[in-house]
Amino acid sequence: MDEIVRGIACGGNVKIAAVSTREMTERARQIHRTLPVATAALGRTMAAASMLGNALKGEQDSLTVRINGGGPIGSIIVVSDSAGNVRGYVQNPHVDLPLRRDGKLDVGGAVGTNGMLTVIRDLGLKEPYVGSTQLISGEIAEDFAAYFVESDQQPSACALGVLVDQDQSVLAAGGYILQLMPGAPADIPEILEKQIAACGAVTAMLRTGDAAQMLLKVLDGLEPRILERSPVEYRCYCSREKVTAAIAGIGAEELADMERENKDVEVTCQFCDRVYSFTPAEIREIRARAQDNEA
Repeated sequence: MDEIVRGIACGGNVKIAAVSTREMTERARQIHRTLPVATAALGRTMAAASMLGNALKGEQDSLTVRINGGGPIGSIIVVSDSAGNVRGYVQNPHVDLPLRRDGKLDVGGAVGTNGMLTVIRDLGLKEPYVGSTQLISGEIAEDFAAYFVESDQQPSACALGVLVDQDQSVLAAGGYILQLMPGAPADIPEILEKQIAACGAVTAMLRTGDAAQMLLKVLDGLEPRILERSPVEYRCYCSREKVTAAIAGIGAEELADMERENKDVEVTCQFCDRVYSFTPAEIREIRARAQDNEA
């Protein structure tokens, strides 16, 4: 079961979120039929978005992460609800690059660095809160760490990982975000750097343990305390009603064109690939209702 764990350490001077996301990453791989480098890029982004979304306060709040670095993978879009449940897709799920010299997937090469990481927090206000930073590596974890410093003004460490098996299925996925609280002692950053280096890769920790064990390992010796644990999953909120509303909103001319073609219209959800089919009669009904609403 995928899970988010939140905790503190160093007498409350450090807070941490850790997440295991193997199942949601595998679900995304199956839906979008991603090749390994796209699986890794999307999985890393989903893990980060899940932790950020889970930190939102309002039940109806949501968070969207958009990454586009000009690389062959195109855009990565991930949406999280306030519980940390996510849905997402990549523009080019079939991008395929040679492994890096160290034998790892070339996520940075697929994503690129000629672009931005954007985080949009929809808190139910008139306008969402939007923060953006320039991509620095395309490896995603380093880019989120830079985002936290530049956009949120909060010193942070971010580690994300996805391990793909020889059959392209996901063996392990997840990550953690460490953040210093205001007024933290000056020696804590150096201590945390040593801890992070000693712990090794996220996927190695998750192959042998869960998110809670990863959190405790990263903060070993620093008086870690787990505050909250909650399950998360890949969850799409699309529905026929929402798709109908989207069709109604595309404009009178486009609806008229659909009606003249007199063919079934199929709409595919980008997040879960579910296909919604509308008959010509249903399109006429949608157009008639849209005209009535405008009158």
